[in-house]
Amino acid sequence: MNRLFLPIILCLLLAGCCTDRLTVQQAVEQQMRWFPQSTMQDIYKFFYQDRFGPGHMISDTAAAREYLQYELTQVAADTDFYAPPFEEVGARGAYVRVHLWCVRENMLTEQQLLDAFIRSATPAKQPRRTWAEEWQHIARVAQESGMACTEEESHLLMQAAQCNRAVHHSDAYRQAYRPHYRIVRRDIFEEELRRYIYKTL
Repeated sequence: MNRLFLPIILCLLLAGCCTDRLTVQQAVEQQMRWFPQSTMQDIYKFFYQDRFGPGHMISDTAAAREYLQYELTQVAADTDFYAPPFEEVGARGAYVRVHLWCVRENMLTEQQLLDAFIRSATPAKQPRRTWAEEWQHIARVAQESGMACTEEESHLLMQAAQCNRAVHHSDAYRQAYRPHYRIVRRDIFEEELRRYIYKTL
């Protein structure tokens, strides 16, 4: 099956997941089912983005535009990618990863995606639990679901969680899926972007 067609199928499956919140276990199992090369580091990133959105990535809008343009050149040259047009992150689904090949395939314009990304970088409400407490629970559920994690990796991720620090995707994930996306707040995605993606599919 053509690898461009697989993400479209996955997108249609994801469409049914954009209304209900998941449990942490369901979210972990869904991530592992769709992206089996994920490591605990990728699970951390998956839930971190649901908690904090893209705010940790935006300090300069001009730089954000420049880096988006750079990544689009990478996506344009990649003829063997694997990614759905969009995917919710975490269990709450407060944010959505919108993949850059939506721009490459003329589903969205560069400006549409950049504007949505920048406006999504508003401070998230702080829940009662700290991120470290939340991550400790997520990590325990992930390991109970069969996710492997070394003692060193567990220690490094807990250090990151205690500082509310983001992490990169693992090398295994990047090699398997070559992720290029922007994080968009779910309400902005639903109101402004989603219809253009489905209109093109």
